[in-house]
Amino acid sequence: MAAIKPLFIAEIKTRSPFGFESEHPWKKLLDVAIQHGDMVAAHVDPRWGGDNEKLQQASDLAHKNGKLCLAKGIHPRDIDILNSLYHGADLVLVVGRQPPRELAPVCIWEPTDLDEIAEVKDPTQKIMWNERDLSTGLLRRDADFTMARWAHKGWMVQASFITKPDDIHRQADAFIVGEHLVSFVEAS
Repeated sequence: MAAIKPLFIAEIKTRSPFGFESEHPWKKLLDVAIQHGDMVAAHVDPRWGGDNEKLQQASDLAHKNGKLCLAKGIHPRDIDILNSLYHGADLVLVVGRQPPRELAPVCIWEPTDLDEIAEVKDPTQKIMWNERDLSTGLLRRDADFTMARWAHKGWMVQASFITKPDDIHRQADAFIVGEHLVSFVEAS
């Protein structure tokens, strides 16, 4: 039996608060994401080079090409989730808090540690396991994807430190590549 190929979420990231600055302009990254990704991720947070206008542009083009669009951002309030949906997102990343029950079907939740995953009551909750500590930008000590997968049997995205296809965990349902999008695509 052949393994199921994980979903490739192509992230448009022009910068990060951890010192990353892309050598490629936003439009080129959008074109690469549309051409190669199974889903497109656009940032709404200016710290990562995004805003609502860029989300709308990315979602319009993604939809035109038969792809879904993920709004990347912290989304600390429910109104922020609704705002991203209004600007064309099909799914919204929520970091540091579980999405409210009524919005959970359109959210991917990024827990901050393994203990939070254990608190998930809904096995259909989509999870993004980020190996990057968002307070420092460095690799997290508890970042092992295998441990996160053991804690959550539902749909899970592998995030951060993916530079080549060999970095994708065999148990990931999806993976997201941002900083290394162009070089990842070239290596694939």
